[in-house]
Amino acid sequence: MMRKKRRSSVNKASESVIPPETSKSKKSRSDGRNAKPTWQDNAADGVFAQLLRDAGVVLRGGNTPNEINVDQVVFQRRLQQHLRKNPRYPNIIQEFVTGLESHIEDHLNLKNCLLPCVRPLLDEESSSTGSYQESLIRHLLGIEMLQPSVINTLFEKLPEFMFDGIGEDGLNVPRMIMSQLKWLDIVKDSKDLASKLMQLVSVAPVEIQRDVITSLPEILEDSQHHDIAKELHSLLQQNTQLTVPILDTLSTLNLSSALLAEVRGAIMVTLSAVQLEDLPVVVKFILHSVSASDTNEVVSDLRKKLELELCVLPPVLQASQNRLKNKGVTCSSSVPAATDSQDCVGLVLDAIRSAVRFQKVILEAWLKAIESVDEAENHKVIDLLVLFILHSINANNSRQSAEKVLRLKVRGGQIREALLEKTFRGHAQVMRGYFPSILALAETLLHSSDPCVVPFGGHMYKQAFAAFDPYCQQEVVGSLVTHVCSGVSGEVDVALELLCDLVTQRPAEMAVYAVFLKRILDFMENMTPQHVRRLFYLLSSLAFSQDQRSSHIQDDMHIVIRKQLCSTAFKYKCFGIIGAVMVVGSMGSCRSKSEANGKSQGSSLPKEMYRQVTSLLELVRSCSEATPEAAALYYDELANLLQTCRLDPQVQEWIGKSVLEDFQEDFVVDLGPEIQGSLPFPAAVMYNLDEEESQGGIAVNLLPLLAEDFHHKGDLRGLLIEKEKKRVSPLCLASFFRLLRLCEEKQHQGDLEEIDALLGCPLVLTDLDVVEKAESLSRPEREFLCSLLFYTINWFREVVNAFCRQQDPEMKMKVVTRLQNITYLQTVLERCLTATPGFVPPLANFDCESGGGMGPPLGTAPPKKSKKESAGRKRKAPATKNSSGDDSQLEEGAEAEETQQIPTPQDLTEKEKDKEKEKEESKAGVSLASYRPFFRELDLEVLNVLQCGLLSRSLLDTELHSRLREEVQLGPAELVFLLEDMWRKLEFRLAAAKKAPFLKGRSDRNVGFSHLQQKSPRDIATCCIQLLPTLCTHLENCHNQFQALLSENQGVVDATGVDLKEQQLMSSAYQLLLQVLHSCFSWAGFSQHEHRDLLKNALGVLAGRLKEGEADLTLDQLTGHGFEYLLNIRSTLPSLGTALCLTQLLMTVAERGAANRMAYREKIASLSRQFLCQEWVMPGGERERGSKHNDTLQTLLSIYLDHTDDILKAIEEIAGEGFPELMNAPKNGWSTRFPTLTRQTFLVFYRGIMAKLEKSVKRIPPARQSDSTEVQSEKLMTWNLAVRDFHILVNMVKVFDTRPVLSVCLKYGRLFLEAFLKLAMPLLDFSFKKHKEDVQSMLKTFQLSTRQLHHMCGHSKIRQDTGLTNHVPVLKKSLEQFVYRAKAMLARNHCQEAFWLGNLKNRDLKGEEILSQRSHLSDEEEEGEEEASQLPQEQSEDEEQRSGSEMRNGRDEEEEISEDSD
Repeated sequence: MMRKKRRSSVNKASESVIPPETSKSKKSRSDGRNAKPTWQDNAADGVFAQLLRDAGVVLRGGNTPNEINVDQVVFQRRLQQHLRKNPRYPNIIQEFVTGLESHIEDHLNLKNCLLPCVRPLLDEESSSTGSYQESLIRHLLGIEMLQPSVINTLFEKLPEFMFDGIGEDGLNVPRMIMSQLKWLDIVKDSKDLASKLMQLVSVAPVEIQRDVITSLPEILEDSQHHDIAKELHSLLQQNTQLTVPILDTLSTLNLSSALLAEVRGAIMVTLSAVQLEDLPVVVKFILHSVSASDTNEVVSDLRKKLELELCVLPPVLQASQNRLKNKGVTCSSSVPAATDSQDCVGLVLDAIRSAVRFQKVILEAWLKAIESVDEAENHKVIDLLVLFILHSINANNSRQSAEKVLRLKVRGGQIREALLEKTFRGHAQVMRGYFPSILALAETLLHSSDPCVVPFGGHMYKQAFAAFDPYCQQEVVGSLVTHVCSGVSGEVDVALELLCDLVTQRPAEMAVYAVFLKRILDFMENMTPQHVRRLFYLLSSLAFSQDQRSSHIQDDMHIVIRKQLCSTAFKYKCFGIIGAVMVVGSMGSCRSKSEANGKSQGSSLPKEMYRQVTSLLELVRSCSEATPEAAALYYDELANLLQTCRLDPQVQEWIGKSVLEDFQEDFVVDLGPEIQGSLPFPAAVMYNLDEEESQGGIAVNLLPLLAEDFHHKGDLRGLLIEKEKKRVSPLCLASFFRLLRLCEEKQHQGDLEEIDALLGCPLVLTDLDVVEKAESLSRPEREFLCSLLFYTINWFREVVNAFCRQQDPEMKMKVVTRLQNITYLQTVLERCLTATPGFVPPLANFDCESGGGMGPPLGTAPPKKSKKESAGRKRKAPATKNSSGDDSQLEEGAEAEETQQIPTPQDLTEKEKDKEKEKEESKAGVSLASYRPFFRELDLEVLNVLQCGLLSRSLLDTELHSRLREEVQLGPAELVFLLEDMWRKLEFRLAAAKKAPFLKGRSDRNVGFSHLQQKSPRDIATCCIQLLPTLCTHLENCHNQFQALLSENQGVVDATGVDLKEQQLMSSAYQLLLQVLHSCFSWAGFSQHEHRDLLKNALGVLAGRLKEGEADLTLDQLTGHGFEYLLNIRSTLPSLGTALCLTQLLMTVAERGAANRMAYREKIASLSRQFLCQEWVMPGGERERGSKHNDTLQTLLSIYLDHTDDILKAIEEIAGEGFPELMNAPKNGWSTRFPTLTRQTFLVFYRGIMAKLEKSVKRIPPARQSDSTEVQSEKLMTWNLAVRDFHILVNMVKVFDTRPVLSVCLKYGRLFLEAFLKLAMPLLDFSFKKHKEDVQSMLKTFQLSTRQLHHMCGHSKIRQDTGLTNHVPVLKKSLEQFVYRAKAMLARNHCQEAFWLGNLKNRDLKGEEILSQRSHLSDEEEEGEEEASQLPQEQSEDEEQRSGSEMRNGRDEEEEISEDSD
């Protein structure tokens, strides 16, 4: 009889199936044992041990692993057989499990059972077959009859070790127990196992919970995934500490899309509260669990809730951590390290990168989410980072897509430099990994031909240089040098500006890369003088810096400069002059601390450095004095240096030492009884403002100098002989005076008392009455006279530049008088230029790109060889507009008025007026606008003259009593002159960058603005805002004057007795004032937060003119008050151009406010309609006309249609009421409803309305079958109105059948037809059954229009006009598509029997058959559909194809369009 043996509790060991490395080490350690314990036989006393021994496993105790003598499969089969064959089966199973429980009571035995078994050392055969064996528990779990009991035993044992953690031997028992349950071949009761696991999770510590949850996918069967996921979902909402393991587990479970969406939605709700270290896992789960249908919504929501800006430490903590890091101190654990947060952000970006790399739908969803952001405030750091990611992976064309989106966002102003700066500042460590993409994007943007995106690319370069390591800095500098050497003007501009900024802001870091910058000296061939100036500035700043880190490039610079100065080519001589002056600025700059404090205590410049500076200046002077152009450039460059650089006092003294003496010697003479010399015209002293000081006075010796200069140019031999001698040329007059003035300002702190005589001193000229008989003069004499006038005007412009800052009333009065002189002389110059076609003026700006001179002004006469080397081709200048002005002397002012514009005396009859007009038109004048590059630039400070009111001076007698009071004020001509200059300056510096025209460089645009370019846009905007009260005062004066004019003449602007010239000037001033305000408020910088204070100040000025005394108004309130202030002047606008300027200004002001957008739109629409319904008459009494008027009218019409509430009703009003009024009107007739609509402007209205109609129908929402009946009815009504408008417009061609009208109708008719096919036909498909009558009516109306289009095609072929026939093929194709699309619509609604196709005859616009094509009737097919007739003979008479929606209602056929046309 078998006796039950006592269970032994000696051998208990278990450990999990640990990682392979641990298992192998344990195995190798156990394999190395040479002896077996002698007590092993005592452990086999129980049933448990005996059965195991019989099956092939020997239990060991202590630290000795259990041994297995057979294969795992053999062991499991033997044990299962022994259990089944045992007489006590199935009770023997419980005894076996009880023995197991007793055995593992000992912790060592438990670990042994959980650790892998080993083969006996003597069993060489088995060891050769496989070295690794599973643990004993793992073997037992593989036996189905034992599995439930063993699992229960393990779960009962696990709580004993729940809080122990990792033991001294490095083993974690709970983790080992869980590992035994992974990857079982069979799980008998998976549901029970899942229940036990979740029960364990509910009571276990967090560490055990994480282990259990992460093990679930490897333990449970797929059938349990859904249930366990629900429990994990509820657990996720209860315990956020388990977020990471739960999401890891859910991402590997096989779940339904609905459950995933539910879990994902719950996570998205709490995403903002997720711990930073958990964020990467959360983002990864969201992106990897999203379905294709939900991708866009999920990614958009994820983008909104990812606040990476909050992952950045405050600047104070960052600075403290940097200090601790520099000192080698470890940061406190209580303060999160910046690197930890950046690591988490990096992991988040890696999760996004992985998702977009392998899932195209997610990539497209990110792009769409970024594109959908409309406002700059809504863009976030994550947007830029994602674009960098997409550019770096280059999967599914993501690189091109990222570039496109970034370019569009930058151009639209949604992604700005502030966001880029925030991204670099907070996430530089993360962005370092995307540096190649950042560099490539910056290079692409800088290469772009769109100037709106180029500055953003430059900002990327600057931020990358500041944020990254030296390797990246070197790459940035190398890339910028490549841009500079590319020869592309735009790239060179931006790249040099960036390098200059980097040298200024980070000189120590840039000094390392001076050798890279030096290479640019080899690529100066294609550079402009402006480029050369910047290049030498940055090189000299590095070479002559105080730290001397880049002094090794000094010799190279000196060599290049000396070679260029000695060159015979004027271009390279200019480069040498510019470079030398820049080097002087760096070498001779003030360096001492006392100078920095404003206390001069002798020169701080070393003697050797001072010697080098003076010798270099002497060299430049000697190399340039023989060439007037080079000398003038030297004076200008030296003057700019004095203005922008703070030179050492000793250098300043050396420069100014001889300037005054040389100027007096070269250009100034004492007033004497007569002027000697051979002169082409009799000399006369003119424009003396100091008549009381005429005795012993001085004068500018202009006429004799110019005569001598012309003599030198004519005598080539004398010119060659005296080439090396100094030449005194009037070309240098303005430049030399500017240098003199700046020297005086620097030496006397802005006081010009030493040279104030030059403000009022006269000039030696000739009597300007000779201009009246200019046509009788010889060609050289006329050119001499033109040159004399140019030099005189430029002298006065430079004088105004010099003395406009003086506060003395006497000087202010003289400055205004000089402005009067300029405006008068410009009128004289216009007449002289008209008589001298092809004349090329003398240079005034010497840093132009062409070096030796500029080309002729645009619109000059045909080519003619000039005596100067600098002369280019000359062409006759067309007449556009003429500037005008008054002389300071009343008599000359009267003469100027008599010679201005077209004289219209009051006593002239209508016939005499016409003759006078024809006579004046025969004398084609010129426009000085094309000659602006030949005038000296006015400084920005000159605009302060606008603030001058009524100034006066006293003429004193010998007893110092005032005997006469003469008043001088800023007249209309001077106001127009200053406003024109101000508007050009604002357009150049504040207006949005525009693409340069094809084959036209940007250098032409920059000529005449070199001083302005030295000021930042903010400085210019600030100056403009300071002048706003003055501008508003002038605007109100213009408004009051025209209001008084209208009230005096009962609203008639062309009444008799009105000074037409003054009215024209005031009208120009009115328009210029509005243009200046528009340019100011249009500045894109107002959208930036740092410039918001300027915007509030500007709007506050406008609001203050309307409501004084109100303070602390919001931006929206200021916008509203400013809008109302400007709206108040709408009743006195003198011209349509002024009306357009006001409308555009109001639109710009309205954009600055975020509230009341709809109210602004309504007011702008009402105002523009009012202007269209107003009759605009010129001062002469004629209606406005011409191409400029047409362009203005088209823009105003476009604004009206864009802002009106219902564009289709507005189009119907104009086309249905305005156009018919013109049908029977005379040639000069107009519409009474819209007086701007005349027969001359019909094409403007027709083109504008057709274009807006086509765009408006494209904005109608596409039809969907799911739309409600009300929505379908509304869309159908909209399309009905659009088709009716289109029908009216097409029928207008019968009356207005000119070629331009036909071309517009063919072009936009095709576009409208294509939109109808794409958007309206699907709507008819869905609406046909419910709205049969409306659909039928629409198709009938539309068929009439398409039939007329077909007639127009036939007319175009008969006329054989290629401009018209080019539209015919594509239009014919669309007409044919319409036929078959209508058939498909009827078939869809089971009415296909109502459609048939007939032959179409070719007809002309009058509906008459084209006889020459009778034999080709079958070649053409008519389009359209309408209700078909029951009678076939009516069909044959109609000769049209009838694709009708025949409803079998027996109604008569509709009347033919050809009959209507008759």
